[in-house]
Amino acid sequence: MNYFEFYEIPVSFHPDAEVVKRKFYALSKEYHPDFYVNESEEKQQEILDLSTLNNKAYQVLSHEQKRLNYVLELFGALEEGEKYALPQDFLMEMMDVNEALMELEFDEDLAKVEQIKAQVAEIEDSLDTTLASLTHQFDEQGAEEKKALLLQIKDIYYRKKYLLRIRESINRFATLS
Repeated sequence: MNYFEFYEIPVSFHPDAEVVKRKFYALSKEYHPDFYVNESEEKQQEILDLSTLNNKAYQVLSHEQKRLNYVLELFGALEEGEKYALPQDFLMEMMDVNEALMELEFDEDLAKVEQIKAQVAEIEDSLDTTLASLTHQFDEQGAEEKKALLLQIKDIYYRKKYLLRIRESINRFATLS
């Protein structure tokens, strides 16, 4: 049973946050282990498992990045250990950013760090805008249209993961200064 089924809501990149929260609290009460102390060991374990499932479901469904990853996995778009090939134009753009970061290894320049930070933020903003559009479209489409959208969403997911590593490098330079 996936988290959406457990919460009895449709699979979505943008579930209603209030519905998710209400469901979490309702199931937290229903599956609270303290209410089952006089039950059999098997029943107590079942309740503990359901309580754990509820906590995990809430952690994922209430967190945008975790939910993105989960939905992609749910539809089989992400595979563990997958070597995803990012588009060449994106890699060329990132090569420029990486070269600028390497130059900072030899010549720490706070102005250059800020310039790279702004460039990466601009790329991230553009990806976030596109991702929001695609995920909203996904939530409104039928099965066939969803497949094509998943591929585009997956691509942005991997671009954002790449940018996260770059952001970590930038932050390392920012703390050195």
